[in-house]
Amino acid sequence: MSAVVQVKRVTVPEIRAHKNAKPVVCLTCYHAHTARLLDEHVDVMLVGDSLGMVMHGMETTLGVTLDMMILHGRAVMRGSKRALIVVDMPFGSYEESPQIAFRNAARVIQETGCTAVKLEGGARMAETIHYITQRGIPAMAHIGLTPQMTQVMGGFKTQGRTEAEWPAIEADAKAVADAGAFSVVLEGMAEPLAAKITREISIPTIGIGASAECDGQILVMEDMLGLNPNPPRFVREYASMGRDIEAAVRAYASDVRARRFPGAENVYPMKKAG
Repeated sequence: MSAVVQVKRVTVPEIRAHKNAKPVVCLTCYHAHTARLLDEHVDVMLVGDSLGMVMHGMETTLGVTLDMMILHGRAVMRGSKRALIVVDMPFGSYEESPQIAFRNAARVIQETGCTAVKLEGGARMAETIHYITQRGIPAMAHIGLTPQMTQVMGGFKTQGRTEAEWPAIEADAKAVADAGAFSVVLEGMAEPLAAKITREISIPTIGIGASAECDGQILVMEDMLGLNPNPPRFVREYASMGRDIEAAVRAYASDVRARRFPGAENVYPMKKAG
């Protein structure tokens, strides 16, 4: 009789323990079948609000709703067994007050089964991070280039290019760490600043377009796989799936138009007489 090995999910304390140690491996994920493929290899899967652009063709993340995040969060949870799953809080679901943020974050946790949520913003979100973590909801923070603020920032611009910008961003990092965030995403940040923040705060930093000295890295999975025709400059493409898919569809279309239906003769084979 074979023993059943129960797979345990990565926990928040385990992610915290990556500080100044083994880098945290993170990728975004939005569907069950890719969650199954990622699960053995990553520490964290982020159900990012980038799904608005990647999955739904939106120009920004601002149109993503809480219901959309919950729908995709459920799918990722169904497809995974080991990785820690974090779900983004979408624009408008947490900024108004800590109480509303808790109510919506609790709904995400209850309806998806995920472990944690992610909120964009530094010092301005510290009170909210403290409020929800004190009530049992682990929070990942996100500072630097925050996509939900692109209308205010005037686009996707690297943060911390001049040292005059550094104090405010460093204050954001310290504020979210002190508030109880278990990790913080540093996005689109000048390398020396991201490295300095990583050295100065007590929680793991997870870079995206930041420093190699961060405690981990996250990428949008579709960018990494070559499915985005215009990926960010900092992304290394580990595959060319966009071109592969297009070539496969082209070959399939050619077969169909030529009435070559491979395998069709085996779908419902007729029984031989006698």
